[in-house]
Amino acid sequence: MNLALMRERLEYQSLLLGLVVMVTCALLAVAYQWTREPIQQALANDMRQSFSQVLPEHLYDNDLLDYAGQIEAPWGHLTYYQASLAGDISAVVFPMQASGYAGKIDMLVAIKANGELSGVRVLVHQETPGLGDKIEVARDPWITYFTGKSLHNPLPTSWAVKKDGGEFDQFTGATITPRAIVAEIKRALLFFEAEQATLLYPVKLPGETIGVTTQMQGVEKHD
Repeated sequence: MNLALMRERLEYQSLLLGLVVMVTCALLAVAYQWTREPIQQALANDMRQSFSQVLPEHLYDNDLLDYAGQIEAPWGHLTYYQASLAGDISAVVFPMQASGYAGKIDMLVAIKANGELSGVRVLVHQETPGLGDKIEVARDPWITYFTGKSLHNPLPTSWAVKKDGGEFDQFTGATITPRAIVAEIKRALLFFEAEQATLLYPVKLPGETIGVTTQMQGVEKHD
């Protein structure tokens, strides 16, 4: 084959490839713009649904997503959400993450302004089906027993599973999972008690956050 002809073909192929890449990128950009808002709206609706599982309707009349605050916890950066009723902060909801038997357990913890738990729900986990998955409210009511509890009901020394001398039931053949959940809820309650002045202080404006850096001593990460 003629060398000049080969070069022409290579240049043509490179140009064609570049054109295909440009068109593909343009189409992806357009698709992203079209789908970004629906995806964000779907995620927001999922979050609101999760809030409704840990907060009864009579406790709040605001959109929690508009009242997000930020604080530094001993385990890292934490975003929390304030629930309010008739302008008064009634509860705070924040995500927690326990270390279960099979991996991380993502959960939501809602604490009322008086320090009582409004509700706890597991969002994502990888625990063993038929054993550790009893932390799901759809499979077992165990997670609902924390509602109404506080750091002093029972006393902090009793915030453990019965196998460890505490008050809460474990699962037959699966102690690690409930132990991790109980420890994480206790950690959330300890953090709330230590930082409630910040957590219950109104965020600046809907849609804005406040940045607060705090140092808390004596809050254990894991039992």
